[in-house]
Amino acid sequence: MTQRETENQKKHTLVIGARESAEIGGVCEVESFDEQAVVLKTDCGELTLEGEGLHVGTLDIARGVVAVSGQINALYYSNGAPQRRGLRSRLFG
Repeated sequence: MTQRETENQKKHTLVIGARESAEIGGVCEVESFDEQAVVLKTDCGELTLEGEGLHVGTLDIARGVVAVSGQINALYYSNGAPQRRGLRSRLFG
């Protein structure tokens, strides 16, 4: 790998402010988003943010940056294929 390729790699970062905002770096792709969940493909795997009233503010895939606002209740990473979580599994785990 050349030095230029190393410099161009996106570094994954996640900054959460008071559970009301998140700025995510190293985003490769936005899988889906609505007011309850934002699903992103990052350098470190798939990242899902769950909450209420979620809104995607900044969306700059060229730079790999996404900003989300709203009430953030949970976030988790997964390495495999995306899993759909139904209401029953969210309520009863």
